[in-house]
Amino acid sequence: MLKIGGLLPFTTIDYPDRLAAVVFCQGCPWRCPYCHNRELLDAAAPGAIPWKEILTFLERRKGLLDAVVFSGGEPTLQPELLQAIDTVRGMGFLAGLHTSGAYPERLRRLLPRLDWVGMDIKAPFPDYESVTQAPGSGEAAERSAALVQASGVSHRFRTTVDPRLLSDGQVAELKRMIIEEWGSSHDIQAAVRR
Repeated sequence: MLKIGGLLPFTTIDYPDRLAAVVFCQGCPWRCPYCHNRELLDAAAPGAIPWKEILTFLERRKGLLDAVVFSGGEPTLQPELLQAIDTVRGMGFLAGLHTSGAYPERLRRLLPRLDWVGMDIKAPFPDYESVTQAPGSGEAAERSAALVQASGVSHRFRTTVDPRLLSDGQVAELKRMIIEEWGSSHDIQAAVRR
């Protein structure tokens, strides 16, 4: 059963141009210092809301919401995510995903079922470990970004710029990397944390 750490019942900003609910999945393998969902990091923590309650909520929101976004934590950590995505799409909702790209092979299996992906790009890929505190995270994120870009699924690459973690040069490299490797048509969004 999907372990859910929280629910945002209504948002206009988590899925572009759509009204959505956000399901926050429990657990994340990375430890980014600026994480704003620290209570979701522990994958062993019990879920706060049963999946059955989420489904009951969504039944009442048919015709009012367009989409369900799975966020976290890192939603791809949970193998049950695939079935959850199929369930919400079967209910008539678009399925969105917020991911850091920690699990590229899991993401590869999910992409054909998704309508939109928001992927956090933490740093230039060789510098990832300084942000995530996790060995190999840059390679995983690079593979995931390539999968998202090649998938044909609507997506947005975004980043959080924490000047304690990324220099101006790294931010410039990150921007160059996204524009040159994935084309300037991609929507690049940044949140600055100080």
